[in-house]
Amino acid sequence: MTLVRFKNQPVDRSFNNLMDNFFTPFASLYRDDVQTSNSKHFVPANVKEVENGYQLELVAPGFAKEDFKIDLNQDILTISAEIKKDAEEKTEKHIRKEYQFHSFRRSFTIDKTIDTDAISALYVNGVLTLNLPKKAEVKPQAKQIDVL
Repeated sequence: MTLVRFKNQPVDRSFNNLMDNFFTPFASLYRDDVQTSNSKHFVPANVKEVENGYQLELVAPGFAKEDFKIDLNQDILTISAEIKKDAEEKTEKHIRKEYQFHSFRRSFTIDKTIDTDAISALYVNGVLTLNLPKKAEVKPQAKQIDVL
């Protein structure tokens, strides 16, 4: 007798999920129960250009604003957040657990045109928004030269 593991999932599944179910016995070869930094701890980001600079938005629900650490080292902007596990969480018995919050770390290269002293961050409704203003362009002033 062969024991086959069956995932009870909603009907509206994508083709990738159907393939995952087909290859369930080979979980170590496919992404089923394997924790990799790219698939499990990936935080999606959007970067858009606004009138006076850029906006970087990261979707990171389940965090408090105190959990985020934003560092700027030379031209590398690193955003990370760490979930602290409670002892209560380990003693809880879950009937079904479909999501978890994970720590993450993302790095972005900052352009020389960004004013690094004026970068600001705001965390609202699970979205971390960083405002990256452009440096004010210094135009050489026209100089009047008097003829002697």
